[in-house]
Amino acid sequence: MNVILIAVIVLGGIGLVSALVLFVASKKFAVHEDPRIAQVSEVLPQANCGGCGYPGCSGFANACVKAADSGSLGDLNCAPGGKAVMEQVAGILGLQATESAPKVAVVRCNGTCEARPRQVEYNGAKSCRIQQMTGMGETMCGYGCLGGGDCVDACLFGAITINPETGLAEVDESKCTACGACAKACPRSIIEIRPAGPKGRRMVVLCNNKDKGAIANKACKSACIGCGKCVKTCEKFEAITLENNLAWIDPEKCKMCRKCEEACPKGAIKGFNFPPRKPKAEVAEAAPSAAPAVPKAEAVSPEAKQD
Repeated sequence: MNVILIAVIVLGGIGLVSALVLFVASKKFAVHEDPRIAQVSEVLPQANCGGCGYPGCSGFANACVKAADSGSLGDLNCAPGGKAVMEQVAGILGLQATESAPKVAVVRCNGTCEARPRQVEYNGAKSCRIQQMTGMGETMCGYGCLGGGDCVDACLFGAITINPETGLAEVDESKCTACGACAKACPRSIIEIRPAGPKGRRMVVLCNNKDKGAIANKACKSACIGCGKCVKTCEKFEAITLENNLAWIDPEKCKMCRKCEEACPKGAIKGFNFPPRKPKAEVAEAAPSAAPAVPKAEAVSPEAKQD
């Protein structure tokens, strides 16, 4: 009986000491979370797409609360939630939401099956990343869209599809939230998150080929050959730069004049959501009408005048 009692006392003592240790540790190492983090997290879409640049919606909520202590949300923006969600976040934190320009994903490749014919047949796993690791894909262009659909799988909003006729990825602007997941998934970095532009209009160089002109043209008939004609047409605004044999349009400087689109001999520059061009009026040059013949005065002899 004494042995059992002693065992109970010992075990009880151990339990009591352990409880005291745990209690002290919980108080000393306690992490106090701002209740606003949970409130902000509740209004977020919980897509965990990473488009905000933080690890999931909880990370973004934490960043918003920290930014609120400085009095402004700054450049923080939830791409899937958009303006409506950011207004809710700002309301919770007692701030005013800053309106950011809408953005959209753009696939910078115009190498259709006609412009970039297949040279080999790929029968491996349907993945752009695997194709990139094993070679150049089915065409001679090492920079174009592989059509494996990694971006399609990465998009949580169903905004990207692979066109079966062209073999290229296409973005549905009405569904795109500019979260950037597709851009991260593309092994060739041909998807760019750009400002949507006024009324959704923007000018984009639909090529990512950095080879020299002759090589790029051989790989794809729609490739940018780095001729620089677009740069010359935009000397006034300096919106186009040419680097590594590839032109790029700065959306902040572009004036939407579309002169570069007309100047590009390869059709690598495209304007999105512009109204159709009006056909140039054929002005018939009227032939100069023949002036009526003026009868010449006949010479009259002095004798005739006297008569």
